[in-house]
Amino acid sequence: MSTPTRRLTRRLVLRAVFTAGVVAGTAGALAPVIARTGARQSPLRPAEPERFAEMYRGRHIQGSATALVPVAARGDGRPGPGAVPGAEVRIDGRPLEVMRRSDGGYLSVVNHYESFPTLREAARAAVEELGSARLALAPPHGH
Repeated sequence: MSTPTRRLTRRLVLRAVFTAGVVAGTAGALAPVIARTGARQSPLRPAEPERFAEMYRGRHIQGSATALVPVAARGDGRPGPGAVPGAEVRIDGRPLEVMRRSDGGYLSVVNHYESFPTLREAARAAVEELGSARLALAPPHGH
């Protein structure tokens, strides 16, 4: 009769070891993802609107992030919703279209699968991606 008890105990030990291995492996695989996500959700932001102009890898980049406040968005004279962020980046005088992400970072048409914490970093990444190519002049909106 000692055999069924021994098998039951051995089976429980093997299950516990297997479960611990699965939990440890899952935690090890998810740790970099969780750490990266946490870093993106709370990037440090400058207290004032971002403005820069510099030479980077032989290209003149400049940009600014501002808050545009609508005067009156409603027809009844009451003030409209709060400030709307605006961003402008130029590389060698040509506009680089950028968009603000919900996590506070920026993406550009050149690096649209990557998020950058500041406009400067988005502009620098675009310069690196472009290499010696120039930005195409975008057609006016509505055409």
